[in-house]
Amino acid sequence: MSMATRTDTPSPGPHAADSHDLIRVHGARENNLKDVSVEIPKRRLTVFTGVSGSGKSSLVFDTIAAESQRLINETYSAFVQGFMPSLARPEVDVLDGLTTAIIVDQQRMGADPRSTVGTATDANAMLRILFSRLGTPHIGSPKAFSFNVPSISGAGAVTVERGGKTVKERRSFSITGGMCPRCEGRGTVTDLDLTQLYDDSKSLAEGALTVPGYKPGGWNHRMYSECGLYDPSRPIRDFTEAELHAFLHHEPVRMKIAGINMTYEGLVPRIRKSMLSKDREAMQPHIRAFVDRAVTFTACPDCGGTRLSEGARSSKIDGLSIADVCAMQISDLAQWIRGLKAESVAPLLTALQQTLDSFTGIGLGYLSLDRPSGTLSGGEAQRTRMIRHLGSSLTDVTYVFDEPTTGLHPHDVQRMNDVLLRLRDKGNTVLVVEHKPEVIAIADHVVDLGPGAGTAGGSVCFEGTVEGLRASGTVTGRHLDDRAALKTSVRKPAGVLEIRGASTHNLRDVDVDIPLGVLTVVTGVAGSGKSSLVHGSIPAGAGVVRVDQGAIRGSRRSNPATYTGLLEPIRKAFARANGVKPALFSANSEGACPSCNGAGVVYTDLAMMAGVATTCEECEGRRFDASVLEYRLGGRDISEVLAMPVTEADEFFGAGEARTPAAHAILRRLADVGLGYLTLGQPLTTLSGGERQRLKLATHMADKGGVYVLDEPTAGLHLADVQQLLGLLDRLVDSGKSVIVVEHHQAVMAHADWIIDLGPGAGHDGGRIVFEGTPADLVAARSTLTGEHLAAYVGA
Repeated sequence: MSMATRTDTPSPGPHAADSHDLIRVHGARENNLKDVSVEIPKRRLTVFTGVSGSGKSSLVFDTIAAESQRLINETYSAFVQGFMPSLARPEVDVLDGLTTAIIVDQQRMGADPRSTVGTATDANAMLRILFSRLGTPHIGSPKAFSFNVPSISGAGAVTVERGGKTVKERRSFSITGGMCPRCEGRGTVTDLDLTQLYDDSKSLAEGALTVPGYKPGGWNHRMYSECGLYDPSRPIRDFTEAELHAFLHHEPVRMKIAGINMTYEGLVPRIRKSMLSKDREAMQPHIRAFVDRAVTFTACPDCGGTRLSEGARSSKIDGLSIADVCAMQISDLAQWIRGLKAESVAPLLTALQQTLDSFTGIGLGYLSLDRPSGTLSGGEAQRTRMIRHLGSSLTDVTYVFDEPTTGLHPHDVQRMNDVLLRLRDKGNTVLVVEHKPEVIAIADHVVDLGPGAGTAGGSVCFEGTVEGLRASGTVTGRHLDDRAALKTSVRKPAGVLEIRGASTHNLRDVDVDIPLGVLTVVTGVAGSGKSSLVHGSIPAGAGVVRVDQGAIRGSRRSNPATYTGLLEPIRKAFARANGVKPALFSANSEGACPSCNGAGVVYTDLAMMAGVATTCEECEGRRFDASVLEYRLGGRDISEVLAMPVTEADEFFGAGEARTPAAHAILRRLADVGLGYLTLGQPLTTLSGGERQRLKLATHMADKGGVYVLDEPTAGLHLADVQQLLGLLDRLVDSGKSVIVVEHHQAVMAHADWIIDLGPGAGHDGGRIVFEGTPADLVAARSTLTGEHLAAYVGA
């Protein structure tokens, strides 16, 4: 037997493979980046910071992560690539040293009514297998416990080719699914409030229908008033039972109405098909308002809202059904799984245990698996996506995070930092776009972009260590140690908004008086019940303006001018000055360049290859027909106006020949929320998360209301911008409004007139008011987690 000999001669030098320890970016020009060149160390934690709109996301997501994903996609066959989204190569000269990128961004999870926390994280899939193996009585395969699989059966003759002969055989099949047949696995049934569809004291001829789009004279209205099944001049309340049924529930039937062949059907099924089958977010605002008024969602009476059939609910383990365990708080469910002892499914229990413990470790132990994924906040959705990566054995991967501490209480930020460091210590490269000083402090390497936002940004202001950043004199370096002081005097409330017996979600019969006419901050750890109290208990009546974190919907044709309604007064001003139609000044209407249809670029689809966008040669990217650009207002054509930043447009429409008060008012609001650098025609798809939320805030500032409810307005804001936000909140309160803010940022807490702190924990450990009073009282008492962190922040 030979033994391998080992010599102790030193190696001539480091191995060539070990020299690739940097990600090199040279000449990045994506969006507003100005020939950016950086070298990012691998297997380290790098934080990208800078004011909102400075180009952080353009560098990290649109350049580094996008190119990594594109290169990975190119390793698949052309056939497979044909089914994948095509990605264009970013505008960059050199990208070297890339590794596989896993992107964990803040995109909301799909609002599909069938998607839950359990289905999104595979925890449900494992539970279904567990119940199919251990549940008693045994009812079938894992499909029998899925609320997305209906029970179906069938029988009939099939034709089979066998031995050169055609043989007919009788076949039958059945699939046992777990879907509740009544609600089809949705957990809720919809009911229409008939009083919102028509006024029964009027006749159809008098305009009884109150549904949008059913005005007298229109085809929708004529279908009912001229069908001949009932008298349109008689009040609806006087209809016979048969006439009312024909009006409301008649099945589809072809008939001639006003000389045209049409399909007549009752009002209720017609509205269900035309309005209720659409995604609520995709509806026009007036249709959405009608649906919110007319439709009531109630828990399904057959399954009790569990979405599951009776069979699926009957099979139990230790006295609990799969519906019971999915409704449990995840931290409690982890304990229950830990108590199960079954050798036959030991690997399954171990995997399920790890997934549930990851929820708790990342601060989401207060959720339940049956929580609809569309109800998660941006921060919760991002952390839910992280769960599948925490136990991963992959190393040398680049993890890219977009503000992972969004929506986190200072107490929870430390846990998130531990997760980021754990991923790094496994040998991964971690890239984080972040504003919070607590996260910047743990970075191995910092890249600070700026110096300003939009066209004033896109350059690297600093690259190096955190200590170097502090001494650098950049905007981020100067504000890194900013601390807002406690108010010396607070405003006196002008009244109170009473909330009594609030019990939404985890709230425990909460009674609280929210002061009016002041700045009130509602705070507490993530999952303590803040949103449930503010959004679920404050009556959504007249005078309440809500600015939540819901996504802004808009295509690449949408821009700040179209979203805020600014384009309307601008078009009318151009039309008045030139004596032509306003429609000429819309790139989506008559004024569009005929070559590119107003897009400014021509898109060429190359199948599985990345599509190519080239600037339109006819309009040179201006988006308008040449004849339209001859019309001017104040010496500028419409394309030049849309290319202006908000601050320049504010001056342009504020005085002189182009003076337009309606446009000026909107531009002032955009400047007030810190968006003065945005150009009016910049596509919404290029805005960062913080910019989108402030755009929404600027739009809602025009709403007539006395109470403003804001949900984490500091999300995506740079340290330097927080001061500007506080000034804006003060201006709102001083103008006579009441402002209620759900917030974790200590600067906003310190600036508040009144604080309501919920807790003490999350989920069933929260839902109670643990403090009410001024920020100074909270710091003095230090009786809650929030009090301790606020005291440390202000140095008390």
